[in-house]
Amino acid sequence: MFLSATSGNSIWNIQIPFSEEAKYWALGTSVFLFLIAICIMIWQIHRYCTQLTGSRHTVNSSLLDIRSAKDEASKNSQIPNYQLYFHQGELGPLRRCLSSNSDLASSTDSLWDVDKEDIQGTLRFSLFYDQLQSRLVVTVLEARGLATQTFSQSVDYFVHVRVLCIAVEDEEQQLTCVLQEWQTHPIKNNCNPTFGDTFSCTVTEEEMHKLTVRLEVRNFDKYSRHGILGQVRVSLKGLNILLPLEMLADLQRPKKDIVGEVLLSLKYMPTSHRLEVGVLKIRMVFRSSKVERALYARTKIVCNQCRIRHQRTSERTRWDVTVFNEVLIFNLPEAQIRECILTLSVYELCPRKRSKCLIGQLSFGKGENVEDDHWRLMMHALRQPVAKWHLLYL
Repeated sequence: MFLSATSGNSIWNIQIPFSEEAKYWALGTSVFLFLIAICIMIWQIHRYCTQLTGSRHTVNSSLLDIRSAKDEASKNSQIPNYQLYFHQGELGPLRRCLSSNSDLASSTDSLWDVDKEDIQGTLRFSLFYDQLQSRLVVTVLEARGLATQTFSQSVDYFVHVRVLCIAVEDEEQQLTCVLQEWQTHPIKNNCNPTFGDTFSCTVTEEEMHKLTVRLEVRNFDKYSRHGILGQVRVSLKGLNILLPLEMLADLQRPKKDIVGEVLLSLKYMPTSHRLEVGVLKIRMVFRSSKVERALYARTKIVCNQCRIRHQRTSERTRWDVTVFNEVLIFNLPEAQIRECILTLSVYELCPRKRSKCLIGQLSFGKGENVEDDHWRLMMHALRQPVAKWHLLYL
């Protein structure tokens, strides 16, 4: 006991060998840190109270958002009436090119999944042909009154532009090829986006009457879900664009163009539940270029809107008729083979840049369309390959 008492007194009698100035510095530092801790605590309390107040007024804010959305829709309905600037005698061709629709098979519309009632909005753009440089200039100005997406709070809007050229034209079908395609920069969370992007490509005067400019207004959200809001098609046949011509057009239901053909072979083995898809030939219009390009086909099996299988062919150098002669094997039970849909996508690959772009697509399965006859023939001729040409759309 005596030893512990003496040790306690010795601890209290210890003096720190610091000067008075050092003690004041330590005291000031401790007071400063104490004030910082008090400020952080006050800020956290204020933040908590703010979040609590916001959660209490969620219902009121949602009602205000609905009212503001209605007010914005009423404002969007009053879109200013832009005028079209053109020379005398161009009104007739302009009306024809804005109201023209390509007559394609009804099977192509199912690939777009766009309801006519949901299409709304207008697109303003301009066209110009520079005779000195033999260049077609397309400027995407703005879009107004686009449809809003309720499934996501963050949506980006952009315009995809394609310049199509008629390669083969007959009474049965019209085969087109893509001369050039571009994409504007995306605009986030704005149903009235202003773009102002300009694109140009080299085109001769002899090709002008065969060209069609197709502009698609698209969107995608933070989950990478893409959608097409509408389309505008302008045929340059008989249209005078030696001076910049500004146009305003309503968005229409998307239509696809025939860009080629593919020869497919189908065979189903019911005992082993094996589906053999043979990609034999792909026939597309090939425009010569300095850069060598390659093609490959990618097939996928979709059952009840769920992708269950997918495979791709090897890469082949692109020609007018590209020969593959490859067989892709899928293991599918009989319950799925009677309800599934096969989709084939053709991609063009630039070996130098290692970039790819979609240049054609088809989809068929169990249905009533013309393309689905091949599927029914396969189911009636089991264990035997059945070959047939299919149209590719873009």
